[in-house]
Amino acid sequence: YKLSVSPEMDIMEYCRREWRGNTPAAKRMRKGYEAVAQKFASIRRIRGDNYCAFRATLFQALSQTTQLPRWLQSEDFTMLPENLLSKYDWIKQWQLRQKPGKRMGEIRDEIKEYLILLRKKWKNISEIKGPLEKQEACDKLFKNEEEEYSLYEALKFLMLNTAIELYNADKSGRRVPVFSWLLFARDTSSNPCQLMHNHLNHIGHSGGLEQVEMFLLAYALQYTIQVYRLYKYSTDEFITLYPNDPEEDWPVVTLITEDDRHYNIPVRMCQETML
Repeated sequence: YKLSVSPEMDIMEYCRREWRGNTPAAKRMRKGYEAVAQKFASIRRIRGDNYCAFRATLFQALSQTTQLPRWLQSEDFTMLPENLLSKYDWIKQWQLRQKPGKRMGEIRDEIKEYLILLRKKWKNISEIKGPLEKQEACDKLFKNEEEEYSLYEALKFLMLNTAIELYNADKSGRRVPVFSWLLFARDTSSNPCQLMHNHLNHIGHSGGLEQVEMFLLAYALQYTIQVYRLYKYSTDEFITLYPNDPEEDWPVVTLITEDDRHYNIPVRMCQETML
């Protein structure tokens, strides 16, 4: 059995273990980790399947949360599957995890269950006051495989909903963020239906999140995702924000990547940084 989120370990110790050689790449990684270690003391490894971007982002969001986000509080949040399926017949081809070929009613009910679970877990964890107890609750949730993967299905569906909103906004002449043009400029996702078939349905199975989909995840959660991209050390892209012009009231979560494919999380902010 693999742990979803490994126990924390000193960042520089982790770096020394992973990057021993004297190649230019190893030197750059060590410099990158040194820069992260100015802000964070420890790292937690994230299980490396194709859900790692979801896992890292959601774990960080839940372990910091103190209140239920506004979009999770709305009355019609759990009606999303019903509302979208009534307008867009093609969502019937949504690929549920390990359950291909489900009927429309089953897809609707199952996704609704996932959304209810997401709201319930977020609410419960946000109400825990003590940081240690909160951390324990997160660790426990990310050891429950059934629940954990159900939450990722909920996130994927929220990404689809956000993509549909952005696509419709653009078509009706309203302003949309730049990443939305890039998202729909790809040959494989020129509209939300293609995005679902060629990208969202494959996340967790045969692929993870691409760069432009990190923006979509950030918008769906209304969180700023700050990523230390270690292989970009000493360039403008070393610390990348998704989205790059975030709303001021969005909370920030921080991730680390060595290659834009796998994500780990830094934990324990150094005291000076907190002040």
